[in-house]
Amino acid sequence: MYGLELAGVIEPRTNLPGQLTVLNVSRRRFLKTTALGAGSVFVLGVFSGCSQDNLADWPDRAEPIGSLEEAGFKPNVFVGINEAGDVFLVCSRSEMGQGIRSSVPAIIADEMGADWDRCHILQATGHPRFGNQNTDGSRSIRNHFDDWRKAGATAREMLLAAAAQTWSVTPGDCSMAVHEVRHADGRTLGFGELAATAATMAVPASPAFRPRNEWRYIGTEIQGRDNKAFVTGSATYGVDVQVEGMLYAAIKRSPVLGGRVASVDDSAARAVSGVRDIVRLNEHTFPPAFQALGGVAVIADNTWAAFKGRDALQVTWEASDHDGWSTGAQRAAMDESVRAPGTTVREAGDTDAATVGATQVVEATYHIAMLPHAPMEPPNATAWVKADGTCEVWAPTQAPQTARGSVAGALGVDPEAVTVHVTFLGGGFGRKSKPDYCVEAALLSQAAGAPVKVTWSREDDLRHDYYHPPSAQYMRAGLGADGAPVSWLHRSSFPPIGSTFSNGVTGPGARDLLSGVSNMPYVISNVRFEACRAIAHQRIGWLRSVYNIHHGFSVNAFVAELAHAAGRDAKDYLLELIGPDREMTDLFPRPPVLDTARLKGVIRRAADEAGWGRELPTGHGMGIAGHFSFSSYVAHAVHASVENGQVRVHRVDCAVDCGTAVNLDRIRSQMEGATVFGLTIALKDGIEATDGAVTTGNFDTYRLLTMAETPETHVHIMDSDLPSGGVGEPGVPPLAPALAGAILQATGQPVRSLPIRLT
Repeated sequence: MYGLELAGVIEPRTNLPGQLTVLNVSRRRFLKTTALGAGSVFVLGVFSGCSQDNLADWPDRAEPIGSLEEAGFKPNVFVGINEAGDVFLVCSRSEMGQGIRSSVPAIIADEMGADWDRCHILQATGHPRFGNQNTDGSRSIRNHFDDWRKAGATAREMLLAAAAQTWSVTPGDCSMAVHEVRHADGRTLGFGELAATAATMAVPASPAFRPRNEWRYIGTEIQGRDNKAFVTGSATYGVDVQVEGMLYAAIKRSPVLGGRVASVDDSAARAVSGVRDIVRLNEHTFPPAFQALGGVAVIADNTWAAFKGRDALQVTWEASDHDGWSTGAQRAAMDESVRAPGTTVREAGDTDAATVGATQVVEATYHIAMLPHAPMEPPNATAWVKADGTCEVWAPTQAPQTARGSVAGALGVDPEAVTVHVTFLGGGFGRKSKPDYCVEAALLSQAAGAPVKVTWSREDDLRHDYYHPPSAQYMRAGLGADGAPVSWLHRSSFPPIGSTFSNGVTGPGARDLLSGVSNMPYVISNVRFEACRAIAHQRIGWLRSVYNIHHGFSVNAFVAELAHAAGRDAKDYLLELIGPDREMTDLFPRPPVLDTARLKGVIRRAADEAGWGRELPTGHGMGIAGHFSFSSYVAHAVHASVENGQVRVHRVDCAVDCGTAVNLDRIRSQMEGATVFGLTIALKDGIEATDGAVTTGNFDTYRLLTMAETPETHVHIMDSDLPSGGVGEPGVPPLAPALAGAILQATGQPVRSLPIRLT
């Protein structure tokens, strides 16, 4: 029998009856014990197919962080083959549940002809030799598909050349089979047999790609290489990192951005058992960028002692320019901003004159609250600044090179002196692209002269985030006699990400409005798009889908309102508004190009799969929305009902056109995850702040969608041989407006604010 105590697990001491020993057991160990031990109901009841018996037969795909040292043939930094024929594939992107450690290596393996079951995945450290490593912006496949293919094709051509030399034949007489080269006469040589000779071959500058009909893995349901590690708890996340002799730290930061330490009474903190030292961090300056936020750190023998010591600190803070800020006042300021003309970023025709001559004028202001990232694993990092001036960092980071450079800058060393080891990420959503927590760990290690792990609590995470900005969006349309818009005005106000990196940025710029405003795909003769003033009072950062959340919601919800005002079917109205098939090449400074045929294709597919137009019970409605972002097209059809002011989502149909699909399983899961993410934004809570400080502190005040609330979700992937688009982010923007349309149909009440409050 086991009991729980805050310090660990209490278990009987068998040699001294009646006495108990307190063991320092991590939550991970406890969950693994309860999941896979005698009491396996906790986790295995969820994963009904994951019994201990079949888990034993499930290949262990998790690979430790490593290198290519044992591979004799290394044609590039991503591929290695040893004499046994084992293939080592380096993944330079960060794994946070999106399956990138399966998808990227599978592209390389497919191109080189490797047997997927003989491939071992190694995680790249942060270094420029791997090219861009930022795992954000849904760019891993859409920007680098051909780069991964080239890495594999290079290895394939060198293996073919090695076989040709071995057989004294021309490479044209050789072909690539699975994990071996085959001669026209039937002879074969395996990868291991060819590795040494291949290493002497010239590296081709432009290797040819294999045709699509030879792909074995791309476009299929690729098995996740780390699935067993995830399910059994053996995967190493940042919070799991252990370094011999390491200490633990927690930091008390100013509740108001810009607040500096005025005085500290640390006597009570030093009296906490396990506390080693109290360290004041240098306060950050503006713009904040990726600096550590500053404050007072408690360094201790364990995380619990660090947290208790931090709680015991008595700190007074100097005044900040943001002391009087509140979320309510910020919303009122943005409302005032969009009521007046802003900076015009695109204009066609005469919007004001067309509005005056319209049969009907519809206007609305839409709001979205400030949002946190709230990954399940809060920020954390372990750093070890050594006596020789070098530094190692272990962190769940989406941007290891950015972390490397930021740590080097904070320590005053050359980036080559810093090594960043990338662990698994327990969620990211853009938060872990900002390495401030890595900088904190490095500075505290330098101060302590030992390895230090910094762990953020959930309250730290929610109160000191790089937030998704709140926004106000003013929309006005003049409708003609047929109900179609003859004019369209859109004003957008939000504190932009640029304010985090430059002082004096007081509102969105023209590029910020290319996320669904100035590149809106509708055929309207008279349009004007304006950027309006907004002041940042917190660090602002990119969150999954970024400004497309603001604009996808306001634009699609407004179109549904226009259809309602015109007495038209929402889907038909939307499709007619998009107009004829065309490529909108004139609105983008560089690719991507919005193809309206593809946008209409996903809208029709989602509607058809949802049974659009079928009779629904009283109080039920169906809404639809489509959006283009990150080079992909996504549409949602949502069936929802409203009873006593409470919204229930019954079914979501999501159609996605992401061009060439690499991993069908991961595309499907990303769209399902986007549904949960989008419904959380739509139905739950935003960040609240008063007197300059964020008051939202945990999942009691920032609630997440629960399993019981998650609707039946169907994902429909469009067939395409066009270049790959993004997947991780594009599924979010259409969800909330599709739900808004369903509520409008069910109740006649427009939805203009997220989160939705009908009572």
